[in-house]
Amino acid sequence: MNLDHPHGTAYWKRRRLLQLKAEPLCRMCLRNGIVRTATIADHIEPHHNDWNKFKLGELQSLCEQCHNQTKRMIELQGYGLEVDDDGWPIDPNHPANRI
Repeated sequence: MNLDHPHGTAYWKRRRLLQLKAEPLCRMCLRNGIVRTATIADHIEPHHNDWNKFKLGELQSLCEQCHNQTKRMIELQGYGLEVDDDGWPIDPNHPANRI
């Protein structure tokens, strides 16, 4: 199947709605103690135009900010930039945690 516009398919629209209904709050915000409505059904593992991964890949609900900034940074760098109360990176993949 051609994945030029997979997010416009009826299948994806149904799957997105089901995901947001099942998980209405942003998963990344909740990990940081923030309650924010999710608006994006995000593939946890990028599908890279693989129809099977697009159709069957695990989803998470995210707000626009977490999807477009936080997750994007993780995908580009390989780790997140969030820190704990002491200012230490919480992502185990952060270089500071690779001892």
